[in-house]
Amino acid sequence: MDHITTAGAAAPAKTQLAKKAAPKTRWYRQLYFWVLTAILLGILVGWLAPTAGIAMEPIGTTFVNSMKMLIGPIVFLTIVGGIASVADLKKVGMTGLKALTYFQIGTIFAMIFGLVAINVFRLGDGVNADADSIETSESAAKLIDAGANQEWWQFLTHIIPNSIVGPFVEGDILQIIFIAVVFGIALNAMGKVGAPVLDGVQRLTGVMFKILSFIMKAAPLGAFGAMAFAVGKYGVSSLTSMGGLIALFYITSILFVVVVLGSITAFLKLNIFKMIRHLKEEYMLILGTSTAEPALPGLMRKLEHAGVKKETVGLVVPTGYSFNLDGAAIYLSLAALYIAQATNTDLTIGQQLGLLAVMLLTSKGAAGVAGGGFIALTATLTTIGTIPAPGIMLIFGIDKFMSECRALVNFTGNAVATLFIAWWDRTLDADRVRRVFAGEPVEPVEPMPSEDPAPEDAADVAPSTSADRRPAYSETV
Repeated sequence: MDHITTAGAAAPAKTQLAKKAAPKTRWYRQLYFWVLTAILLGILVGWLAPTAGIAMEPIGTTFVNSMKMLIGPIVFLTIVGGIASVADLKKVGMTGLKALTYFQIGTIFAMIFGLVAINVFRLGDGVNADADSIETSESAAKLIDAGANQEWWQFLTHIIPNSIVGPFVEGDILQIIFIAVVFGIALNAMGKVGAPVLDGVQRLTGVMFKILSFIMKAAPLGAFGAMAFAVGKYGVSSLTSMGGLIALFYITSILFVVVVLGSITAFLKLNIFKMIRHLKEEYMLILGTSTAEPALPGLMRKLEHAGVKKETVGLVVPTGYSFNLDGAAIYLSLAALYIAQATNTDLTIGQQLGLLAVMLLTSKGAAGVAGGGFIALTATLTTIGTIPAPGIMLIFGIDKFMSECRALVNFTGNAVATLFIAWWDRTLDADRVRRVFAGEPVEPVEPMPSEDPAPEDAADVAPSTSADRRPAYSETV
């Protein structure tokens, strides 16, 4: 069933009012402009005054932490509200299964891109690093130990939390998703008894997004602090010494976005460049903070406004942040082969394919863990046993300069994945999405009749007006 994006005879008038009430904001008043300006200023401060740049760290970390504190509640409330509002829970289960299938296929393609790139250019040849003589820093040693003790199956057992509060305290998205799905299913099954709780969930969602809009006003300040610290602490020496590997990773990632993700959006009759432009505020935020997590609420809000069903957005986007890491997949395959080449470890095509198979598992095992990329890389090298794990020190110093690109590609991949899953579920209003991505004013999304509780329960519940069910947050930050 396609989305219902109008509400009877009042819809045309609403559309006209939306057009009149949404004048185009001048470029110098838009959030992305100020975030971009703050990033450039941060780079200058970190480069010209490294000590002052390093001192800006608390500004960046405080902003990122303030965004992260909202991610858990927003993910939980969005998933619960989406699942509890549908009439057929089987559709939710099928959506989750389709999402996981898409994630695995996308990860394979991303890893293949990385393998092909490093096999063609072979930047590790000639390094001739002796694995036995590589010195390991204290911080890197902790990640190596964590990766060596990481089992492929642990991501399955890790999903179930020790307490219902712990995941929200620790910010573990996978465990929050698990709790939200179970809670949403139970709330859906409660029928009329759960209706007041569902109404409270929807109202709390609006409150969380309103808090988000407050915090987003400080995004330029947070981006400035994070970028000034990064440039001041790590400098540009690593860029000059291993610029080739960094450039190869960026070029490979761009090609993946344009070729693979661009082909998927073209199949959906959408333009990926218009999608990127529509999400420019989130991209600037990721670029400034080097992590995609602060942009998660904004992506969910904009996709829902574009017409993707609330339960699809609530289930696919948060899950994708742990399972659909296209940028991290490119990085893992490229980095592993670079270490093999640099340590003169010859791998056959069969061994490289085996490496890819192991990465499909180990990359999930480190989901949501600090230093997860290095833990996944170490776990992979330890599992196959042919590439020396201490070799990660060869790329440890430049990891920071690749983290932004990883986060940007991960974010783009999750946006495309959500659109594709919505199309797969036959609920994507491609025309509305095109209009939203083009910047045209559109009327607010009205809930579908099928999004209300099951008929047998709905008969006992007082009907709610469209004003009661409309999103409590606006389409602009």
